[in-house]
Amino acid sequence: MKQLVLLLALSGSLFLAQAQEIKEDFKPSSKNQPGQEYPQVNSQGYARFKIVAPAADSVRVSLGLGGQGGTKLEKNAEGVWMGTTAGPMDEGFHYYHINMDGGTFNDPGALNYYGSIRWESGIEIPAHDQDFYALKNVPHGHVQQVLFPSPSTETSRRAFVYTPPGYYENPSKRYPVLYLQHGWGEDETAWSNQGHANLIMDNMIAKGETKPFIIVMTYGMTNEVRMGGMRNFKIDPFQTVLVKELIPYVDSHFRTIADQPHRAMGGLSMGGMETKTITLNNPDVFSHYALLSGGTYAPEDIKDKSKVKLIFLSCGSKERPDGVKSAAVALKEAGFNAVSYVSEGTAHEFQTWRRSLHELAPLLFKE
Repeated sequence: MKQLVLLLALSGSLFLAQAQEIKEDFKPSSKNQPGQEYPQVNSQGYARFKIVAPAADSVRVSLGLGGQGGTKLEKNAEGVWMGTTAGPMDEGFHYYHINMDGGTFNDPGALNYYGSIRWESGIEIPAHDQDFYALKNVPHGHVQQVLFPSPSTETSRRAFVYTPPGYYENPSKRYPVLYLQHGWGEDETAWSNQGHANLIMDNMIAKGETKPFIIVMTYGMTNEVRMGGMRNFKIDPFQTVLVKELIPYVDSHFRTIADQPHRAMGGLSMGGMETKTITLNNPDVFSHYALLSGGTYAPEDIKDKSKVKLIFLSCGSKERPDGVKSAAVALKEAGFNAVSYVSEGTAHEFQTWRRSLHELAPLLFKE
């Protein structure tokens, strides 16, 4: 009888959840093209899409990780396709594209962001804590593109360098450096465009919450490997580009503190895997390690504990937080300065990594 009552109660809760009314307070996403009304998002986290395609027979929105798997749009008498996600989406940024009659297209109403080895449409679900990466009236740093020579790949390669507010006003000051890597399918634009790394730093520096430091973002050479085949990825070519070519270039063209204690490496997802391998291979180059949804370190991985100043491990609560937490505990018990962070309510997505950078920055380069 108790089981029947419990079943009825659960059924009733499910019915109420399914019957929840969607609030009609939809507004254009902050990631829309100028002047475009769709896609839209509401205060509950639902997304609504509109595609004008009178001749199409089928239109579906395919959302990336953290969103709904797919939203089928319905055509009205004017040939306009519209639809709303079946449920609320995670807070933060999401990639998506349009599947129309068997083809893949971007939404003409949305801005495009490089992810999944292509330019994808982007949508932003307003977050309760979005203030820390908001554009504010504070002193701003600069994000500049550089082209550095790469003899090992017989070309010049691109990187983006964030210099903090005050960098050009005080020509005698030198700064530590964080080398920050993107995930698979993305490139060196991701941390600025999707992650708002520069705004996160500007806001924290303005509040005195972190020491100013330089951030360097470059392409991780990972996209030649298909998803699911990362076991075949060879780190050596990128390690050479980063350690032997990019770091010397940055140290000679920017006012860095060019030594191991003032150099960090971090990365999200695939960039975390690269970070782990490269930091372990180069203990005299980096002293601060950060894996954002990118695995963990074990005490036995590190041969010389004295060379490591910080190990930061993070992920979303919808990923594998227990593994991150237990790894940090094991590292602490072994005498390492290890910190774990779990982003509540998010999965393998940029809101997790924005929050992770926000937590990481104040821990870096402490005297």
